[in-house]
Amino acid sequence: MKIESSKGVPNSFSDNPKSVIQNPKWAGLLALAVAFALCGAVAEAQQTGKMFRIGFLDNGTASGTAVLLEPFRQELSKLGWSEGKNIAIEYRFAEQKP
Repeated sequence: MKIESSKGVPNSFSDNPKSVIQNPKWAGLLALAVAFALCGAVAEAQQTGKMFRIGFLDNGTASGTAVLLEPFRQELSKLGWSEGKNIAIEYRFAEQKP
């Protein structure tokens, strides 16, 4: 059964319009709702360390240079650099075109 007060507040069981606001349960819920609406519950991923980028440019072909790239990656890993974790390597090949 819905009872409306003289001020038109639905589901109010009192004629006093302040009684709904003075109820501590509703005030607490309203405060939480306003806090979440204004501040927002934002979940962000942790920022990874700075990703450095290496540009690898060779005038040969990708298949011809593949023999040289593995030792290059091994030497980088000895220095603590790991492709995909803290460095990104971009490869470009001229395919024997000047």
